[in-house]
Amino acid sequence: MRRKLDLRTGRPVWSAYRAPAVPTDSLARDVKTDVLIVGMGISGAMMAEALTADGHAVICIDRRGPLKGSTAATTALVQFEIDQPLSILSKMIGRAEARQAWRRSRLAVSNLAARIAELGINCDMRRTQSLYLAGTVLGPSELREEADARRQAGIAATYLTPQPLAEAFGIDRGGAILSHGNIALDPRKLTAGLLRKALGGKARFYAPVEATAIKDGVDEVIVATRDGPTITARHVVLATGYELADIVPAAAHRIISTWAIATRPQPRKLWPCAAFIWEASDPYLYARATADGRVICGGEDEDFTDEGRRDAMIAAKSERIAEKLGRLFPRLDISPEFAWTGSFGTTTTGLPYIGTVPRHPRIHAVMGYGGNGITFSRIASETVSAAIRGDDDTDAGLFAFNR
Repeated sequence: MRRKLDLRTGRPVWSAYRAPAVPTDSLARDVKTDVLIVGMGISGAMMAEALTADGHAVICIDRRGPLKGSTAATTALVQFEIDQPLSILSKMIGRAEARQAWRRSRLAVSNLAARIAELGINCDMRRTQSLYLAGTVLGPSELREEADARRQAGIAATYLTPQPLAEAFGIDRGGAILSHGNIALDPRKLTAGLLRKALGGKARFYAPVEATAIKDGVDEVIVATRDGPTITARHVVLATGYELADIVPAAAHRIISTWAIATRPQPRKLWPCAAFIWEASDPYLYARATADGRVICGGEDEDFTDEGRRDAMIAAKSERIAEKLGRLFPRLDISPEFAWTGSFGTTTTGLPYIGTVPRHPRIHAVMGYGGNGITFSRIASETVSAAIRGDDDTDAGLFAFNR
């Protein structure tokens, strides 16, 4: 049904922290449900929680098991700033559409933070500032234009010249945009928390279970599994991350490789406010801190998917990322205690593909997340659950496959 990828290698930092267990059952017979979700990572978890909250009976399956795909490798900078700057995205898809995509992204982060608080999920969530540093893609003058574009769209943005940037954050750069309202969290704890909340509703989890074929009709979808039993549902949501199902159009979507490191805890050496740091550069660098003061830093993306080649580069990429981090913050201990690599999807515009699969009205898919995976997962949980309810989400067309 889909290409299988070795989604990550190495030791992600989240392995240092215990996430709640998510119980699963074996699938021993044919079953029926309202909605089947294929995938039990962060996207599937958000969908399961949203759909059970709407009163749907939900089944989730995963060929590995809960939290065992790319979710464990994410660095979880939950930002509303889309990979493609607003000023550039406006030229690609039009000013009105670009502004609305950015606004919806900002709303998604706010809604996610509120939902986490409402459900009482302990995932080390904290609100944080974000610094977008001048680099090779956007220099100081272009960054100032980007800040203006955001303000005109109703999105708060403060442009910092070199002196206030150095005084407030100790960073020596030609300029930066200061934003507010993003969140940092532990993605495994969040995913486990959401899945456990769904279990408290009308959700059933089966793993390891691999979907092998999908046959959709007028009123239902039948999914075959490798071990024999079938699952019949009124709707199917494909939340398979970067392992694309064959039924999902792959146009304008590509898989690339990325690397990351994490240091030992050093809370007293962190920069002010432990703000998210990311560069307007290619290749870019980004950094954040964990709740106990580790520094996570990553980037150095490469446009290939060969897992063997990707994994062989962990040592060299880790050294390069650490060197860049040291130049940015000389006081830090940049020695990697964790180093890992993974594959992730990206699109030309930086926007995801979310919605009903063309010519398959009962099959919904979420894909193409780029650097905003968790933010876009929240958008998917809102737009897809609305479609299953029979409601219209006014922004669904921004992310649709036929956009």
